[in-house]
Amino acid sequence: MNIRLSALLLSASALTLSLPPMSAAQVKGAVGRASDVVIQGSILEPEKLQVKDDAKLTALIKAPEGFKVEVFARDLINPRMLAVSDKGIVYATRRSVGDVIMLKDADGDGKADGAVTVASRPGMHGIAFDGNTVFLVTIHDVYTADFKEDGTFGPLKRIINDLPDAGQHANRTLGIGPDGMLYIGSGSTCNECQDDNPENATVLRAKKDGTSRSIFASGLRNTIGFDWEPTTGALYGMDHGIDWLGDEVQVEELNRIEQGKKYGWPYVFGMGGLNPRMDPPEGVTLEDWAKQSTEPVLGYTAHSAPMQMAFYNGNAFPADYWGDAFIAMRGSWNRRPPSGYEIVRVNFEDGKPVAFEPFLQGFLLQQENGKYGYLGRLTGVAVGKNGSLFVADDSNGTIYKVSYNGEATAKAAAGGTIPNVVTDMPASKIAIDLIDAKGSEPITVKSAFEKDDPIPLQYAAEGDNASPALDWSEAPEGTKSFVVICDDPDAAEPKPFTHWIAYDIPAATTKLREGIPGSPILQEPKGMKQGANSMGSTGYTGPKPPAGDPAHHYHFQVFALDIETLGLEPGAKRDAVLKAMEGHVLTEGQIVGTLERNMASK
Repeated sequence: MNIRLSALLLSASALTLSLPPMSAAQVKGAVGRASDVVIQGSILEPEKLQVKDDAKLTALIKAPEGFKVEVFARDLINPRMLAVSDKGIVYATRRSVGDVIMLKDADGDGKADGAVTVASRPGMHGIAFDGNTVFLVTIHDVYTADFKEDGTFGPLKRIINDLPDAGQHANRTLGIGPDGMLYIGSGSTCNECQDDNPENATVLRAKKDGTSRSIFASGLRNTIGFDWEPTTGALYGMDHGIDWLGDEVQVEELNRIEQGKKYGWPYVFGMGGLNPRMDPPEGVTLEDWAKQSTEPVLGYTAHSAPMQMAFYNGNAFPADYWGDAFIAMRGSWNRRPPSGYEIVRVNFEDGKPVAFEPFLQGFLLQQENGKYGYLGRLTGVAVGKNGSLFVADDSNGTIYKVSYNGEATAKAAAGGTIPNVVTDMPASKIAIDLIDAKGSEPITVKSAFEKDDPIPLQYAAEGDNASPALDWSEAPEGTKSFVVICDDPDAAEPKPFTHWIAYDIPAATTKLREGIPGSPILQEPKGMKQGANSMGSTGYTGPKPPAGDPAHHYHFQVFALDIETLGLEPGAKRDAVLKAMEGHVLTEGQIVGTLERNMASK
């Protein structure tokens, strides 16, 4: 049954698909290439409720003992992500308006004096401060601006202009990590699909000038909220679960996000659940994908819609709050009863998450007629310089301020530097200079370009991003497989930048056509596997040297091996491939092409 199509035919009001009740997982029969399951789905959209009086509104909001909730600002239309500058000024992005507003409290009365627009671009969403610089992100672009003395921003400077298309998940967010690098949340284009652009459904990482962008972690459907745990430096993020798997499925995922890891989407969800509607590329099973994926550290109620996330590093709350995380849950439309519409706290002990607990509730109300209504759909959380917590509601255009009335005891670690736990690869030589071949007669490698000539545009990242055709001479007797590696030794980092790894290429194959797909295992040539490039995706990624650099040299290297397989899973990294090749290389060869980008292509 096509649940999505059926849902579109129903009224947009609160309705449930008329299927018999199921268990929590709601799966019956087999899951795999020929799935046989039954899923019950709901559409329930609570109606928006408005309370104009601040005192009456905050009286409905439930907070832990000793905490006070106040209205900081009203009538802001669509406040989404929040950030607080070093001067303590609160800023909010407004996606539907397409701007950033500044909210000062100059007189110290606990309320914003008014909203002042300080930046404006369509689709403005993510915001982060790094000293006197602010970083902003729209769907495709990342901007920086100087932070002025009066709190306004200087002219916007675009440092990235080619983030992938957004589709269903257009809410880009960003942050500056302990390593001084820029991290960008890039959601999937869909609920569940095989996204064509490998940068979708990821967290990306780049230098603060926008260069050297790579995929930090993948398989993340839509990680809007992420932040760094202050004692360990570990990156945590809340990922949105897949819709239409049932009222209780998929849980919202709290992931410890680590470099180079996959987190399951779209084939594996939650704690190892297999998606009955999606199959991985041919040659890879759902079970294989699950083994290669990292499970969440905690799960939260399905369809709660996690938004911004912030670790508490202030000194105005009780001591046991320091180092815990706050997450805004915007609220469900695909669950009965509704979930979310709240702020939750994640308890951390010794730098590790142990449990969720409610922090702010009361925004979701069940009325006398049985229908549900909401006072707010919560999107933003940020810690103020005075230790208070700011919370944004993008439905009624309100920002709240949460303070603690009791005696606060700050931990000694408060205000410390977050440690950097990301270690980049050390500089190395290209593969052909690291491998000792047994034979002396090299392989002759040919391509669509001559030796040391420019690489045609269709093979570059800004062209078609298609792999070039390769043709090599017959290898010596005893050859049982080939490996292809393309390295760029002129890259600043990683050095070299690896653009392509292909292995377990059958011995009968002495040429590869252009435009090889990025599948982990190919059907033609049969059984050929592809590894992870330095971009963080699988298969080929085209050259894209920094604009203004002298021409980079791209070494397409071919190795003949005396073994049929390296014994590695698809997606292997360069170091693992080189180690598995040791002692098995009969001979080798390469062809080198060049590419230079002028400043106009930046």
